This record gives sequence, structure tokens and C-alpha cells, in this order.
Amino acid sequence: MSDKPIIKEYTNGEVTVIWKPENCIHSTICWKKATGLPNVFQPQTKPWIKLEGGTTEEIIRQVEKCPSGALSYRLKDEQKEIHQSNVVETLPNGPLLVYGNITVKHKGSEELKESKVTAFCRCGASANKPYCDGTHVKISFTD
Repeated sequence: MSDKPIIKEYTNGEVTVIWKPENCIHSTICWKKATGLPNVFQPQTKPWIKLEGGTTEEIIRQVEKCPSGALSYRLKDEQKEIHQSNVVETLPNGPLLVYGNITVKHKGSEELKESKVTAFCRCGASANKPYCDGTHVKISFTD
């Protein structure tokens, strides 16, 4: 079995949405009617991302709202994913979000490059520390 993370890409010819499920904290921002694009992001179906359900501009705006960085995008003919400048944000009752390109140093001096948005655990219950895995929702973490 490979330790390589799963990365899926979906394209409409203008924009490619990159999904990294290992980073997802299940905020539901992408698909809930009040905050998301339910015609594009449909977690109950496979494939769950259907880019024909929205315009390129709508899709980009929605992907930029992803708090964990599980969703990012690349424009046609671009080699790199689109990233934001460095910002740190605390989500109420959720993780600490770091927006931008960073290096995380683990025990044993292992380094991992992260980009776009990285969600760090604040509740202490994540099985994927230092990263958030959504456990804060299961344990009703408040802070």
C-alpha cells in the first residue's frame, strides 16, 4: 500500500479544481446551500465535483473559501496552484488556519511543505496531529 496522498483533479477546460481529501475538515462550506455551490459540490455522488454546475468564476470564488486547503485550483495553461498570501485565522470551535506557503517541521526533523491553507488542530483530539482531521466536530469542541 502506498503512503502517497490521494489528489484528484477535475477540469472544465478553463479551471482545474484540485481536491486533497486528506486535508478536508468537512466544514461543508463548499456544498451547503447557504454558503456553497451545491450544483458543483455534491458529496453524496461520485464524482462529487461536477464543474459543469457553475461558471469558472463561481467555482474559483467557492474554492477560495475552502478553510482547510483541501480544495485549490489551477487556471488553464498554468503549472502552479493558486495560493494566497500568508494569513493566520482561528476558526470558532475549529482549527487554526494558516494561509500561504509554509514548512512544517515534524519530530525527527522531517519537513513537509504545505501550501494554500493548512488547518492545524486546536482541540487536541486529531488522529493526524498537528493537522486537523475534523474530530473537533465529533467531540463538540468549543473555544
